[in-house]
Amino acid sequence: RQLREQKQKMTEAELAWLKNQLNPHFLFNTLNNISSLTQTSPSNAQKAIGQLSELLRYALYETQPKEVSLNGEIAFIKNYINLMTLRSAGNVEIKSEFVIHNSQLLIAPLVFLTPVENAFKHGISPTEASFIHIHISENDQEVICEIRNSNFPKEVWDKSGSGVGLEQVSRRLEILYPGAYTWSKGTSRDGKCYESKLSIKIKE
Repeated sequence: RQLREQKQKMTEAELAWLKNQLNPHFLFNTLNNISSLTQTSPSNAQKAIGQLSELLRYALYETQPKEVSLNGEIAFIKNYINLMTLRSAGNVEIKSEFVIHNSQLLIAPLVFLTPVENAFKHGISPTEASFIHIHISENDQEVICEIRNSNFPKEVWDKSGSGVGLEQVSRRLEILYPGAYTWSKGTSRDGKCYESKLSIKIKE
């Protein structure tokens, strides 16, 4: 019993560490986007700061429980997409669709944030036509996040393109949903498109 309790405490400590790492990672990438806006569109930068404060409120205060309502998580993702859209140029097609039947279903917080972040980090070119398509659905307690985006990998020197967030999410999924999730991701054969499909089966 003592060993089980000790293992449980260690697992909870690791989960807390992993989640706390996501917040600075998210903040770093978002501030980079707002920094660019201050030079190109000060009015949009001001609007983005207001949206960022709302996102941070949710990330810092609403995600303290182990699980949050799917409704709150979807609202957070929608706000994040709106914030990132402010920076996007006219050559970027951004589509998002949410089909949720049970919005009160409980899910681990911020579990879809990193895949969406990566779509904006690696899916937009300042000069070429780009696209980001995000579809999140729920049916029969299975939540599926599907993302397709054009693929413009970051240069090695660009720290915003690091994959630390993906590693953290993978580890969280292993702990929280062992045997109850699948996550396929990768580029198309021609390298022009990146696809991610994360499916989580929520147990009652």
